[in-house]
Amino acid sequence: MPDQTAAQTETPALPLAGIRVVEFSHMVMGPSCGMILGDLGAEVIKVEPVTGDKTRCLPGAAAGFFRTFNRNKKSLAVDLNSPDGLAAIHKLVDTADVVLENFRPGLMTRYGLDYASLAARNPRIVYLSLKGFLPGPYEKRTALDEVVQMMAGLAYMTGPTGRPLRAGSSVNDIMGGMFGVIGILAALRTRDATGRGQDIQSGLFETCVLLSAQHMQQFAVTGEPPPPFPERIAAFSIYDTFEVKDGEQIFLGAVSDVQWKTFCTAFGFDDLLADPQLDGNTKRCQARDWMLPEIRRRLATYGKAEIAGIFERNGLPYAPINRPEELFDDPHLNESGGLVPITTETGGQTRVPLLPLTLDGRRLGPRMALAPVGAQTAALLAELGYSGDDIDRLAAAGVVTDAAPVQEPEAERLAS
Repeated sequence: MPDQTAAQTETPALPLAGIRVVEFSHMVMGPSCGMILGDLGAEVIKVEPVTGDKTRCLPGAAAGFFRTFNRNKKSLAVDLNSPDGLAAIHKLVDTADVVLENFRPGLMTRYGLDYASLAARNPRIVYLSLKGFLPGPYEKRTALDEVVQMMAGLAYMTGPTGRPLRAGSSVNDIMGGMFGVIGILAALRTRDATGRGQDIQSGLFETCVLLSAQHMQQFAVTGEPPPPFPERIAAFSIYDTFEVKDGEQIFLGAVSDVQWKTFCTAFGFDDLLADPQLDGNTKRCQARDWMLPEIRRRLATYGKAEIAGIFERNGLPYAPINRPEELFDDPHLNESGGLVPITTETGGQTRVPLLPLTLDGRRLGPRMALAPVGAQTAALLAELGYSGDDIDRLAAAGVVTDAAPVQEPEAERLAS
């Protein structure tokens, strides 16, 4: 008989094992919150319409949203506008530790799924609303990541003057989801002490304001409006993208006096090292208008790989200018276990990056295939007391979608 104690020591329980989360969400902000909770071990049940979350089939730049932010979740597909469907959902949320939602204001109240209604039946419920704006004059506005990037100064700081540019990822949606997780963890900790849950909100706009806070304080310190990043006054002498041999590009940094000395020594730039105009980071920053063109001229004869090798050997910061699709072949992500296979909702395979953290050296990965619409509907309804005939009746009436989950090959199943 296997030593169960030893097995438990080898594979400790995940931090949120035993916590049930019911997720009412779509797009990125809510799903990213649920994904993190699922990766940490919570049982996350994604409640979808009978036709499925529309995020599953978005085109273009949003085509990867569903697969990125919906791993480690069960799918229960139900029509909330049906009395039978809504009754099933009320039974489900009565079993939950956490409910999270990111729908428009008032929608959850209409279904009796708002915090006040749920807490009246279950005072231990932890309830998270992921919203465009926290309570205040803007709270009823419709918000998107790009909207708040424009409002909060991030787009202004990213593009050149007169050309505000959103960041190339849903940074606020993802960070807003992360802050939602932080709020949930704090509320669960408080519940351990008090026995009561809490009503939590995470705001998209306020998330972006936090990203812009450093520039707000730059103005407070200097009295000068901060210029957009393409025109910023550099804080470091070398902190730029360089075009080198064959038109290739590489980002290089030398942000301290020690790194400047190392850089000059490694490339044999003894004359620059001895130049009193370049003695100290402040002087070098003041000399960037002539110093950088000279360094660019000297480095133009080097290949990108050659420069990368020199910087690597000397412990200097550098980076290739990668495109997202190139990350599938990144040696660090692959060899460190940070990019792992997952079975998709259609039974195929893709690879996804894990949360950027370790727990006692352990990475937290997918524990199940991405769920097709309604993959766990029957199992969850049965757990709530519905008979097989009841489930068949609800499915036949279009109240629920009952789909078989994807069976991933045992050899490809990933242990977290």
